[in-house]
Amino acid sequence: MSKLTIVLLVILIVLIIACVVLYFLGKRAEKKQAEQQEQMDAIKQTVTMLIIDKGKLRLKDAGLPSVVVENTPKYLRPSKVPVVKAKVGPKIMTLMCDAQIYPLIPVKKEVKATVSGIYITGVKGLRGPLEVPEKKKKGFFARFKKEK
Repeated sequence: MSKLTIVLLVILIVLIIACVVLYFLGKRAEKKQAEQQEQMDAIKQTVTMLIIDKGKLRLKDAGLPSVVVENTPKYLRPSKVPVVKAKVGPKIMTLMCDAQIYPLIPVKKEVKATVSGIYITGVKGLRGPLEVPEKKKKGFFARFKKEK
């Protein structure tokens, strides 16, 4: 056998081993996510709140409790998260939000939100349905750019 075939076989074996390892790690991550989702569903509450402000901020700048920042893995700390500042009863609270629900949240309006701890998982309009934001029409060259 030539050196080229040996090198290709070794690369093939390494790729197969990497695929098997990634498969089992993915299964484990799926199980963890299912458990976390069950826990969030168990402690969810429906709360009426007035949305004051919303934005995507870094964890340090968001004003979240220090326990949240400390328990976040170091590689995720610089990433931006959707944050909502809302008045819940007499208190003004800073809450994190699900990325799919973030565009639906209206600013300076009252909503009925499903909250698990400091995480907003669902939003309904208090007085009628929420207005779905319209997507802006993209220009010719903007269609070809990658979305982030």
